[in-house]
Amino acid sequence: MTHWIIAPVILPALLAPFIVLAARYHIGIQRAFSVAGVLALIVIAAALAWHVSDGSVLLYQLGDWAAPFGIVLVGDRLSTLMVLLTSVLALFVLLYAIGSGWDDRGWHFHALFQFQLMGILGAFLTGDLFNLFVFFEVLLIASYGLMIHAGGNARLRAGVQYVLFNLIGSTLFLFALGSIYAETGTLNMADLAGRVRLIGPEETVGIRVAAVLLLLVFAIKAAVVPLHFWLPSSYAEAPAPVAALFAIMTKVGAYAIIRVYTMVFPPDLEVTSGLHDLWLLPAALISLAIGMTGVLAAKKLDRLVAFSIIGSMGMVMVAISLFSPAGIAAALYYMVHSTLAGAALFLISDLVRTGRADLELTPQPPIAGTALTAGLFFTGAIAMAGLPPLSGFLGKLLVLDAAFDADLVVWIWVVVLSFSLISIIGFARAGSVVFWKAHGLEPSNVAASGVRPTTLSYVAVGGLFSLLIAHTVFAGQVHAYTTTMAAQLFEPRAYISTVIETQGKLSKPKEDN
Repeated sequence: MTHWIIAPVILPALLAPFIVLAARYHIGIQRAFSVAGVLALIVIAAALAWHVSDGSVLLYQLGDWAAPFGIVLVGDRLSTLMVLLTSVLALFVLLYAIGSGWDDRGWHFHALFQFQLMGILGAFLTGDLFNLFVFFEVLLIASYGLMIHAGGNARLRAGVQYVLFNLIGSTLFLFALGSIYAETGTLNMADLAGRVRLIGPEETVGIRVAAVLLLLVFAIKAAVVPLHFWLPSSYAEAPAPVAALFAIMTKVGAYAIIRVYTMVFPPDLEVTSGLHDLWLLPAALISLAIGMTGVLAAKKLDRLVAFSIIGSMGMVMVAISLFSPAGIAAALYYMVHSTLAGAALFLISDLVRTGRADLELTPQPPIAGTALTAGLFFTGAIAMAGLPPLSGFLGKLLVLDAAFDADLVVWIWVVVLSFSLISIIGFARAGSVVFWKAHGLEPSNVAASGVRPTTLSYVAVGGLFSLLIAHTVFAGQVHAYTTTMAAQLFEPRAYISTVIETQGKLSKPKEDN
């Protein structure tokens, strides 16, 4: 048992109250400790990812209580990859918040930021469904505080809508957990994997209901149609660094679907047969269509980016709903890409906001730093729309290739290609209105006064793009790694044996001397 796996949860959990109690009125100290904490998270996450890269599984039992009675944290290739992605994303988001001054526009930004990281990282590492619910609630509370950071009526309304939708999801989650526990007597995922298979065909009603409820809960988190209504307003009205961090939040739902429906309710399980392809795949295709149509129809730049997140999640869910090793590998590659691209676009929209009266997609006078901001937007649009040569194009090819054996292969290809074209038109329209048509107008008072984004803000966005470029250059190695990751997910014996056999060793009675 290694103790390092709990560090990504404990570190932000300790930093947050320290910032509130000891550095409440000292923004410089808050920034220093927050950045240092995120840097430490990156180092720890990278070490954990390296440790499990050979296929081994890490286990931590709180209080040394064995599963399924105790709380366990489990680290494998998938969970450590998501922890590393979250930590790296958090660093650049935090740098942008500091450079733009967003962290000083309200109270407790850095403390809430750390609690948010605690919830997200805990959700990726937990090996128990009830504790997944607990970490969902932690990140929900922290994310609501971050959403209304700096105040405003529009932000408050969006925050209330966000909380209401997620509380509905939390209620359904509790119903699902109650049903699963009533049917199996456990909520530990490794233990569930064995017990669900022992349920007879005449007693499957309860577990099927629980599986459907869980899928609905995770679909809400992943913003899958028709459960996506909370996302556009919530992400568009949130402060830009918060919206950028939220780019990983929808991936928590996708991660939960991958984890639970490859180990507990796999596609070959008769109890839940038909659940994956009959409902999830059509919903994913509709999500992709609505998201990219929203990109074309959006009247504000921030809402355009929010709809692109829905579209990108549709692409991810199309690959996941195939529930094949090739599909999961493609989904994981695209998840990394869409997280970085979506976060970068939210930050770029804030760069535009710095020198504009608003983010309406109407011609307005040119902003300070137009050339650099326009170049960044052009790059982000290429990435999110899936044009070559960036990783979005490669990820899209991987998804299309994985769909060859699917029954709805024609529909998948038609929807992906046609609505990708629509997204290209939508991004091109937005870029031309915001940047090109602005040159024929007189400079605004904001631009004339010399207001321009800070250097640190550009460094943060550039850091995200450097990661996107690396994701493209090393696409072969990354996809090879996600392929081995998918193989491990569909053969979870190492995961299950690490959790369950350890239980047996600890509970085995000692022989008398």
